Amino acid sequence: MRGVNADTQRAPRLTGLAVPGGILAAVAGAFAYVGTVDPNQPGHYPVCPLYRITGLYCPGCGGLRSAHAFVHGDFLAALQDNAMGVVGYLGFAVLWTVWVVRTVRGRPLKLGLGPVHLWTAGTLLLVFTVVRNLPFGGWLHP
Repeated sequence: MRGVNADTQRAPRLTGLAVPGGILAAVAGAFAYVGTVDPNQPGHYPVCPLYRITGLYCPGCGGLRSAHAFVHGDFLAALQDNAMGVVGYLGFAVLWTVWVVRTVRGRPLKLGLGPVHLWTAGTLLLVFTVVRNLPFGGWLHP
């Protein structure tokens, strides 16, 4: 009887892994595509509309080149192309891992992000965007 109860408790935990597994598959597929189709070659991807119109780099500019370099293990080039993108990749990996571990243990994922966290993230992204468009921020250009 003990094994039956453990199996019935384990089943919801394993089915709870379907969503994180699906998200991982989608992200891995996107990285595989960008790793295969080189964004450094013209014509494969559209140009950033903000950059095309204004010549200014948005926070996402260089993100595809960064992902391509990251997939190929060139982490310095990935940081050069979009440092915030690399932070995002690593942040996703940590968050996804915590999500899976908590799901396996039967606990819900609790982010607990308050306004202070969101304002801090927004401010960091804004500072990154402004600095990469100033003359002394040329090292952040993609």
